[in-house]
Amino acid sequence: MKNKALTITLIILVVITLVGIVGLILALQFNKGANGPNEPSIDQIIEASVDVPEITTNLSGSQFIRISLKIQTDNKKAAEELAKRDFQVNNIVIQELSEMTPKDLEGKAGKQAFEDSIKSQLNPLMQSGEIEKVYIVSYIIQ
Repeated sequence: MKNKALTITLIILVVITLVGIVGLILALQFNKGANGPNEPSIDQIIEASVDVPEITTNLSGSQFIRISLKIQTDNKKAAEELAKRDFQVNNIVIQELSEMTPKDLEGKAGKQAFEDSIKSQLNPLMQSGEIEKVYIVSYIIQ
């Protein structure tokens, strides 16, 4: 009788433990999805972005470039501030490009380095947020 009661008690404890473990795993997975990185929607990205109209300037050497950018900020207020700083953005872009050669902008790595450079120079100016990404929308080197 005692062995039968002990066996039933152990089975019940094992079942309760397994149900608890499964429940914990499911709860953690559910919370992981809910609390994970929340990517903004495309509408939120556009709302927090500023277009930099086409800039034509000389590169280092005899060639020149026409380039357009879209700069993504982390919120709408930061985008409004960046739009007001358009003259500073243009200045930074022109200064950066004046030090570059067409070879510096070749390939994916060259364009990424330019985008990162613009981002790192603009972020210290920002008071209401930060620059998340700089996109080259169009460019032509002549």
